[in-house]
Amino acid sequence: PEHIRNIAIAAHVDHGKTTLSDNLLAGAGMISQDTAGEQLAMDTKEDEQERGITIDAANVSMTHEYEDTNHLINLIDTPGHVDFGGDVTRAMRAVDGALVVVDAVEGAMPQTETVLRQALREGVKPTLFINKVDRLISELQEGPQEMQERLMSVIADVNELIRGMAENMDDIPEDWTVSVEDGTVGFGSALYKWGVSMPSMQRTGMDFGDIMELEQNDKRDELHERTPLSDVVLDMVCEHFPNPVDAQPRRVPRIWRGDPDSELAEGMQLVDEDGDVVFMVTDISMDPHAGEIATGRVFSGTLEKGQELYVSGTAGKNRIQSVGLFMGSEREEVEHVPAGNIASVTGLRDAIAGSTVSSVEMTPFESIEHISEPVITKSVEAQNMDDLPKLIETLQQVAKEDPTIQIEINEDTGEHLISGQGELHLEVITQRIRDNQGIPVITGEPIVVYREQPQEASREVEGQSPNRHNKFYITVEPMAQDIVDAIQLGEVSMDMPELERREALQEAGMDKDTSQNVEDIHRTNILIDDTKGIQHLNETMELVLEGLQEALDDGPLAAEPVQGS
Repeated sequence: PEHIRNIAIAAHVDHGKTTLSDNLLAGAGMISQDTAGEQLAMDTKEDEQERGITIDAANVSMTHEYEDTNHLINLIDTPGHVDFGGDVTRAMRAVDGALVVVDAVEGAMPQTETVLRQALREGVKPTLFINKVDRLISELQEGPQEMQERLMSVIADVNELIRGMAENMDDIPEDWTVSVEDGTVGFGSALYKWGVSMPSMQRTGMDFGDIMELEQNDKRDELHERTPLSDVVLDMVCEHFPNPVDAQPRRVPRIWRGDPDSELAEGMQLVDEDGDVVFMVTDISMDPHAGEIATGRVFSGTLEKGQELYVSGTAGKNRIQSVGLFMGSEREEVEHVPAGNIASVTGLRDAIAGSTVSSVEMTPFESIEHISEPVITKSVEAQNMDDLPKLIETLQQVAKEDPTIQIEINEDTGEHLISGQGELHLEVITQRIRDNQGIPVITGEPIVVYREQPQEASREVEGQSPNRHNKFYITVEPMAQDIVDAIQLGEVSMDMPELERREALQEAGMDKDTSQNVEDIHRTNILIDDTKGIQHLNETMELVLEGLQEALDDGPLAAEPVQGS
């Protein structure tokens, strides 16, 4: 495990992640050097190639020799478009390092900030690659001084983001900001396949002057031969990203709330391949031949064909039918995959993205918190009534593969409502239902999803039980934004031990007495039980919660969900 690196490439849309991945694949001898940069091998689906953007995170495993030792690099190429941010969040759970790519001309963009936040929230270490440096030379005709200033300002922007986010993280041993001197920043052009970093310049003797000269004289092939991008980036990955043995002792307490002194915890922290199997599913995909494939990180133990494993939240066991590694679109079956790797297995029919799969019953990992919520809704209907059962099955499969999609069947109108992160997100899903499943569907116009919220404290409302012997009194008031944020970021939930939850709520600004009486949290709404010494309340509490949840899902103003009350 000391020679394994699990990394994700993340960036704003169109900053060159997939083109960079092509270079790394070519450097590892997996695709031809000539087509690298244009082949976009990690965009494995037809619609990705057509649209020229990455839609699904794709995995590949490659080897790279660094300091005379072969390293195994498990890489995930993630989408940059904001609509597919859920894929990035899930990928970060499986990796220990994030290579953040920034376009030299555009600089750090909004999605750069989002992917950095997603990485740091999962305890994933960032390094920086500044891409498209050739544009500064050929398009903007910048001199060495201007170019240096521009590159330094990009690095400063990224570091400012990292500093702001890492402030509250006590478990990071060292400073995670990136710097040219340390070798945690690379520069180059993924399209023309050259790259440099401080260590590579020292090794090859090339400096920016040579690069500008070769670039201006159109000697890009010579530039690629003298300082190939794949070597620079893969060396940086091997040197600066933590291996599982370094990363897991820090990451496990961050994402798992189980007993830290148990054997299981020790097995995960030591990356023990002989320990109990612990596998976290971060992605579910469909293969027309093999069925559902669950991809994720093996934290301890060794995955083998035929094992019977528990899936968190479901009864019984699932039997693994095959174990493999992804090579872009191809899946290579192997005998076994030991701890510290990213594996893909078939046979886990009960698993969803976010499931914990293990050989012993255990506390599951923290659920993967997606920062964004669905904001756009479309209705989907089958053209032919005969396709209806197949459409319902497909929609359930879509929800299983992508937890950021919400599917709702409106019983009043018989419509299927599908909500996602944006119009492109929904367009891609509906196009795939048409093309891959062969179901002709009619879709409605996309509508924006709204939220309702009380603006001030209400009067006291009285409700009576049917026998008129009992009376309930309920009031509603808006909740402080800090508490709403804490719930959305997953810092407060009903799954936490009560004491932890109380402390988290008090930190967010709730007073002590109120935090002790939290009965339920529904979305971003909290029910406080302020009754004193009443008997038999527990027997009816379930019904009270049911009524309340119904009212909060269908708000009084416009039947939109209520938040922050």
